[in-house]
Amino acid sequence: MNLVLVGINHRTAPVEVREKMVIQEARQAAVLTDLVRREGIREGLILSTCNRTEIAVRADSSSEPEHTLRRFLADTHHCNLELYETHLYWLRQREVVEHLFRVASSLDSMIVGEAQILGQVKQAALIAREAGALQGELHDVVEHALAVGRRVRRETAIGVASVSVSTAAVELARSIFGSLEGKKVFILGSGKMSELAARSLASSGARDILVSSRNYDRAVDLATRFHGEAVPFDRIFHHLAHADIAICSTGSPHMLIRKSYVEELLSARKNRPIFFIDLAVPRDVDPAVDELDNAFLYDIDDLGRVVQNNREQRKREATWAEEIVQQEADRMMRRLESKELAPTIVALEKRLQSIREGELARFNGRLAELTSDQRESVNALTQAILSKILHGPVSELKDAAGRPDHSTLVQLVRRIFGVPD
Repeated sequence: MNLVLVGINHRTAPVEVREKMVIQEARQAAVLTDLVRREGIREGLILSTCNRTEIAVRADSSSEPEHTLRRFLADTHHCNLELYETHLYWLRQREVVEHLFRVASSLDSMIVGEAQILGQVKQAALIAREAGALQGELHDVVEHALAVGRRVRRETAIGVASVSVSTAAVELARSIFGSLEGKKVFILGSGKMSELAARSLASSGARDILVSSRNYDRAVDLATRFHGEAVPFDRIFHHLAHADIAICSTGSPHMLIRKSYVEELLSARKNRPIFFIDLAVPRDVDPAVDELDNAFLYDIDDLGRVVQNNREQRKREATWAEEIVQQEADRMMRRLESKELAPTIVALEKRLQSIREGELARFNGRLAELTSDQRESVNALTQAILSKILHGPVSELKDAAGRPDHSTLVQLVRRIFGVPD
């Protein structure tokens, strides 16, 4: 087994460097076909996302694939790879297995616990299989990585707690309303924070989105994206009375929504709850609103504290996820190296059996006077000696499966007993 991975990611390079190393999905099949045709390369996988581009290969055991991969990257990107060398990382053997397991488990992501990466690894594996580039030990590693990713999401809560302001707002809204299906959302302001929160709410089932901004054209643009309705800024209080969730981020120097207005609002709503998400600095909503029954107010600091608590929770879950990765890496290495052992054990048995049979043939003349029973006894005796000689090296090889010195031990046993590669 000769696994090597070269990559560049959000920790080793800024976006202006990463974007130069991207391999678009539409090109990957052709690029992989080129890769596995290169000398010594047997299998290949390309994982290219906004945060990483990685190429993993299985090469011939006697080859040094690093040079081939450098040439491949330079040819693929039509560049002088030396310009990017300091941003690249190289992994080998077990490091490759552990890394792919961590990636599929979202432990190597910019946001630990994000769910998208597992689907991206699955898609990369599909492309590689269809291109005929994934069909041996590397295929087994990638399939196991997907299983590890699923196990981490099943056995830990690494992806449960929201770690962005927008998703934290949705989490809080859901805790208040139970379900967001059919809830009406009023967006006051058309900034990026409002858009992200609205997107998260819409994906969670919220409907009937209204948008109001001092810039009416921007309100129309944002409303169109969510199949909503733009509202003139001077009509916000009329429409707010019908909303369940209000996202406020106007950039106004003064508070727009006072406690007295919300009191009237709640009376008109017959005390149906209303949830304010105030993302503005200075704030759009009077903090005293939170004193009212059935009015729930969270400002940017409140959401920030929720996000920080959730990040800490994810870190705790990541500790258990890392243990799962190590367990599964141990299991995978034992499986790979047990498969690698089989040819060595068979060849060793064949080699010693050949010696035994050759020696019996050489002494055949001296054994001519023996009876058939005696000949059978000699045959059984030499076979028993052979089995005892084999027991030591075979047991040691099997026990070493998964250990760092495994490959060295295999080569040593081959040399001692004269077993060819």
